[in-house]
Amino acid sequence: MPEGHTIHRLAARHRELFAGDKVLAASPQGRFAEGAALISGSVLEATEAYGKHLLHHYAGERTLHVHLGLYGKVTDGDGAPPEPVGQVRLRLTSDLHWLDLRGPTACELLTPPEVQALRDRLGADPLRADADPDAAYDRIRRSPTPLAALLLDQSVVAGTGLIFVTEALFRAGLRPTTPGRRLSAIRWRAIWDDLVLLMRQAVLVGRIDTVRDEHLPEAMGRPPRVDRHGGEVYVYRRAALPCHVCGTAVRQADLAGRNSYWCPTCQR
Repeated sequence: MPEGHTIHRLAARHRELFAGDKVLAASPQGRFAEGAALISGSVLEATEAYGKHLLHHYAGERTLHVHLGLYGKVTDGDGAPPEPVGQVRLRLTSDLHWLDLRGPTACELLTPPEVQALRDRLGADPLRADADPDAAYDRIRRSPTPLAALLLDQSVVAGTGLIFVTEALFRAGLRPTTPGRRLSAIRWRAIWDDLVLLMRQAVLVGRIDTVRDEHLPEAMGRPPRVDRHGGEVYVYRRAALPCHVCGTAVRQADLAGRNSYWCPTCQR
């Protein structure tokens, strides 16, 4: 599932392509035909991302809500759109650009109260200027739940997925199983600031890199990571490989139904 930086990149891309323009909407697949008809011919006024949720705000107080889930994909291009291929849930076109959405978990129109309800159920997004890390910490400090599970809970922190959470905990020197109530306010703020740093960088470059300069391949004389997710990481999907910092074998275990990775030496 795409992490929050990908959705923020999509929001910026769609703003660049369509904001201020009258957009034609269609659903070649047919599953969003009624919703597409309601926004077709409307002006796209703004786009935004909140965690893993993408929002297009149209004139007339209609908002398109998209959640890509595990299989959703967005493609776009210039000029006339190609013939639809596969199950295109939504196609947007303007005089200059086109966009296709396939396989999302959610593709729906929301009213203003429904948009607010969506925002209200999401936690602090490290990529948003209106984020409230203190509200997130208020949830964390009272909970016996492992930190990794709390940071993956989108009602606590929005936009963080397994890579960002796994790597932020390594960089903080904390095991994924550390209970939330054992986290001090100072250590939480350090984790939050690190998430902001890592996620903003990911928005800029389009991939997740979490390794500090001294542990990059060229600095250590090691081969670069080869993985479909790209980017250099410390422990994510590196089970049984040596830690870049101490050489200890990285461990892997199931935590709340998700794979968890950590270094038993660097994370106490």
